[in-house]
Amino acid sequence: MSGQLEVPPGRTTYRHGDLRGALLAAGVEMAEAGGPDAVVLREATRRAGVTPNAAYRHFADRGALLRAVSDVAQARAADAMEAEVSAVTGARGTGDAATDARATLRAVGTGYLAFARDEPGLFRTAFSVPDHLANSFDAAKAGAAGRTPFQILGAALDAWAEAGILPPERRANAEFYAWSAVHGLGMLVIDGPLRGLSAQMIDGATVRVLDMVERGL
Repeated sequence: MSGQLEVPPGRTTYRHGDLRGALLAAGVEMAEAGGPDAVVLREATRRAGVTPNAAYRHFADRGALLRAVSDVAQARAADAMEAEVSAVTGARGTGDAATDARATLRAVGTGYLAFARDEPGLFRTAFSVPDHLANSFDAAKAGAAGRTPFQILGAALDAWAEAGILPPERRANAEFYAWSAVHGLGMLVIDGPLRGLSAQMIDGATVRVLDMVERGL
């Protein structure tokens, strides 16, 4: 023997610091690959390199981890929506309130559906746990800009009302109807009978559904 100490190979799993963050990151990876059913607490601990007992200090059970992953998925959806709004409206918009409001609402829907197509596992996971409407404002569900998907949609509808497109008496709960239509298309495209449509047909369906939302409001 040379007398020199052998340096053990570097460990790539969690060793110290933010264990909750490591477990959550593992859960998000599983959701990306396989949706909510793929999120397993024991597997998250394996990926983080800790014992299952260590995880219980942060997540009481699989349901708690899945709820946290669901929040992250909603935040990712919010980022996609914000990015589409920025791409469509630019920094200052056109200067015409009605034109900008219409463009913003369509961008919100387009970004939401783009997220469904680009990240089907996270889209499935985003609303996979029972929840309450009041929780749609939780900071954990907010994207980088600080808004949740529900808040982004609400702001777009407020802009419609302020521009005189949406009558005041029809503003109340308008989020429910717009959200239901767009979310429904997203689920049909990734999991339902529309999943076999070509990209061109899905693009066309997106335009038509957003047209229907505008007319329905």
